[in-house]
Amino acid sequence: MKYSHKLSDAVHVLAYIEICQGEFDLSSNAIALSINSNPSLVRRLMSSLVKAGLLTSRPGVVKPSLAKSPADITLLDVYYAIDEDHNLLHIDDKTNMDCPVGANIQGTLEEAYAKVQADAERSMAQITLAQLVDDLRVRRAKWEMDTQRRTQETE
Repeated sequence: MKYSHKLSDAVHVLAYIEICQGEFDLSSNAIALSINSNPSLVRRLMSSLVKAGLLTSRPGVVKPSLAKSPADITLLDVYYAIDEDHNLLHIDDKTNMDCPVGANIQGTLEEAYAKVQADAERSMAQITLAQLVDDLRVRRAKWEMDTQRRTQETE
């Protein structure tokens, strides 16, 4: 099974732009290094985020910025911006229709998956980019202190 990292990477892009504004290079190359991916993926994600009204960017100018306050961007907004089919779970449609389970599993799972989807979307709507960025800033400060301590120990 292949897993998509697009939501994680899109949040990463937005958080990087918010946290690193004025401090680091905001080019797709720099962001791709942070994600450990390639610049073309970052550009595609950024394009989707721009179309969704979450990011502003101008061609030829390496100065993307959030189009809204981080407190006004939810995880659900990002999910809708980058996910084409808006389904977390997918049903195998190639089951054996001559089997009593295979012939009925899709209908059973559709109901269960719809509940999971609705619950997940309600939860994602409660999580803001501001909350994620605040957590990242706390973790960054700890990481910087730990890195500095390790450097001093090795000297």
